[in-house]
Amino acid sequence: MECSGFMKECGTRLANAGYAVFGIDYEGHGKSKGDRCYIKKFENIVNDCSEFFKSICAQEEYRGKSRFLYGESMGGAVALLLHRKDPSFWNGAVLVAPMCKISEKLKPHPVVINILTKMEQVIPRWKIVPSKDVIDSAFKDPVKREAVRNNKLIYQDKPRLKTALEVLRTSMSIENGLNEVRLPFFVLHGEADTVTDPEVSKALYEKARSTDKTIKLYPGMWHGLTAGEPDENVEMVFADIIGWLDKRCNAVTLDQSLDPFDQGSEECSDNIVISMAKATGGTQANGRYLCGLKGPCARPHSAM
Repeated sequence: MECSGFMKECGTRLANAGYAVFGIDYEGHGKSKGDRCYIKKFENIVNDCSEFFKSICAQEEYRGKSRFLYGESMGGAVALLLHRKDPSFWNGAVLVAPMCKISEKLKPHPVVINILTKMEQVIPRWKIVPSKDVIDSAFKDPVKREAVRNNKLIYQDKPRLKTALEVLRTSMSIENGLNEVRLPFFVLHGEADTVTDPEVSKALYEKARSTDKTIKLYPGMWHGLTAGEPDENVEMVFADIIGWLDKRCNAVTLDQSLDPFDQGSEECSDNIVISMAKATGGTQANGRYLCGLKGPCARPHSAM
């Protein structure tokens, strides 16, 4: 996916709720340069996001404000990996249908995976991975589904070999480390999602060590909760997201939002993924700001 078009409505809704919003296109995605949808190492995506969001957090106008991650699908995986890199940096995360595990309905047969693994060093960029049409599986509303198909910035070819294997390994790593999650989070998932498995969102909720965690499953909804459902469903989802964020922002204490950049630049060199920020409002002491992720990242980036 990409930030400037597909994720624009999400950013606008959150901005209208008072949040400053920042997004980044991963390397090879959207308006960023690089081989289209080629991920050599998933860690590169996380590091690119970390560096970009760190640069936002370090700006004077955002220091001392609450910092939240926002991640959809693969962006949810990036958000969780950012938290893993620096568990104390973020004040919370919103995870929409996060990629904690690829659905068995979309995953190639184990024999196919074994064959492809043996070939990844020889033909890493080849578009040979058999897969079902994710767009058909993710977006319920036919008009919105067609809009996604008509977006030329969205990759719609077969996955490249190395990309598919990196995504698979990353999802397995996250699934195995769900008990490492400690930050406050709100995970949302459609019960009819066949792209990412809602059962793993349940497992995240159950296994995470977070003392503040919320899960909401939406009966009959698909993978694209914020962009692929009928308008009334999308309104419901965003109302839930903004309600959760506002409640946590208002509860954040001064100690929780303490400026991490006052602790030395080296300590916070690797902590940021996709970033959205909530501006200070009225007499509130601590501004709020949120960081959001969607899909596969590197520079140059496009503004949300």
